[in-house]
Amino acid sequence: MLARGHAVDPRVGGLYSRAMGTADPQGISEQDLHALEVRVEELIRACQHLKNENRSLRAREETLLAERAGLIEKNESARDRVEAMINRLKSLEASAQ
Repeated sequence: MLARGHAVDPRVGGLYSRAMGTADPQGISEQDLHALEVRVEELIRACQHLKNENRSLRAREETLLAERAGLIEKNESARDRVEAMINRLKSLEASAQ
């Protein structure tokens, strides 16, 4: 946020601001106002782009988390089946002796 009595100075770039002094009795010039308007429009577009990207990334995260949960469940099921096979083999081996 700009402090009261300051305006964005497009000649300097970035977020640098200059005080509106007595040398400019009307306050902000048309050029400064237009530059500010352009910058605000750019920021609005950037904000909208980031919102869309964030929405997309959150949806992707949700999909990946669901996929991960399914894979964990499959892994646990496979582990249980392998352990059951090992126990059956051990019991067959013990009964064969």
